[in-house]
Amino acid sequence: MRYSELTRRYFEQAPGAGVLTGPDCFRGESGSRAQGTWVQFDVQAESDEARATIRAARFLTFACPHIIAVCSWLAEQAPGREIEAQLPESLQSLRERFDVPIPKLGRLLIVEDAWIAAARAAQAARA
Repeated sequence: MRYSELTRRYFEQAPGAGVLTGPDCFRGESGSRAQGTWVQFDVQAESDEARATIRAARFLTFACPHIIAVCSWLAEQAPGREIEAQLPESLQSLRERFDVPIPKLGRLLIVEDAWIAAARAAQAARA
C-alpha cells in the first residue's frame, strides 16, 4: 500500500506515543487487538474555574500505519485545546488529511471512541 508523505512521517516518528500517569491524567480506549485495531489515549488535564484544557496527550495503538499516524497527529495537536467529548477535527477531515482508504473508516471510529472516552473521563473528574 502506498502512504502519503504526512502519513509516513507521523507513522515513522510517532510523536505523542507513550502513556501518561498521575492524578490529573485520564485514559480512554477502544477496539481490540483480536479485531486488528486497538487505541488508547491518555490526556493530562489542566483546569481553572472557567475551563479545562489538555496539558499533554499520549497514545498507544495496535493498528495500521494510517491509524497510528492519525493518533500521533491528534496527540501532538491536543495540548492547549479545551477538553471536549469530540475529536478536534471531523473524521472526514482526518480521512482526507491522511488519505485513509474508505474501507478503513471503521478504524477511524475506534480512534474517535478512544478519544471521547479519555475526554469524558477527564470531564467526569472535574464535575
